[in-house]
Amino acid sequence: MASKAQQTPSNTSGTGEIRGTRFFVIMAVIMVLVVIVGFSWQAIRGISSFDAAWPFHVHGVIFMAWTGLYLAQHMTIAKGNRARHAKLGKLAYLLIPAMLAAGGLVMMASMRTSGGPFFFAVNEFFLGNLAVLLCFGGLAFAALKSRRNIGWHRRLMLCSMAVLTGPAIGRLLPLPLVIPYSWIVATAPCLIFPVIGMLADKRANGVVHPAYWWGAGVYAAGLAAAFALAYTPFGYAVTEWMITGTPGAERPMEAFLPPGFET
Repeated sequence: MASKAQQTPSNTSGTGEIRGTRFFVIMAVIMVLVVIVGFSWQAIRGISSFDAAWPFHVHGVIFMAWTGLYLAQHMTIAKGNRARHAKLGKLAYLLIPAMLAAGGLVMMASMRTSGGPFFFAVNEFFLGNLAVLLCFGGLAFAALKSRRNIGWHRRLMLCSMAVLTGPAIGRLLPLPLVIPYSWIVATAPCLIFPVIGMLADKRANGVVHPAYWWGAGVYAAGLAAAFALAYTPFGYAVTEWMITGTPGAERPMEAFLPPGFET
């Protein structure tokens, strides 16, 4: 009975969770690699460069700082260094708000300079990115709040990091080829990571931890709400208000292929 109780989803510090550390380390490494490969691939192809405006550099530094912290936290707990894990974890309280601010800043810069990537509708890009930021922030702060409950903490953190893999995954996909579904194609694959976690839970414990349902559910609901709102009169109006009088207003609201673009 004792061993069975240790494997239940509500357990806070049972041996089942401790044995599961290796899985979360592997998932952290995979997600970090996805981020690195996604952004490096664009740099290699010359699509992105260091000539971008300062908001993009600020966002990049903060984003990579968070990615490094996420990986470091898994490594410290895997080595049993709980004191360092707790100490480093305090940085999250600074980095999460910084991520939200920098994400909003770079989104605005992109919208006003070019209207965002041409393969996204501007209204989708604006409200969809806003939903992604809110989902990440909400899940990450919820994970911090539940840090004393290992089961909830590590799974909500996995879900929050999964949200952030979207931009990297999108850079690896031929999004111009799937217009007008580019936004869905770029963001939906993030759910792969929580789903893998669910399958791992089911295999190890016979039941899926509720943190995954909450994490994946919040993200899916946030994207669905943003997508629906984007195509309402309010969605169009607020998007137009954001870019009126800027170069970004010169492009079509809907996704399009630039003249001469070869598919």
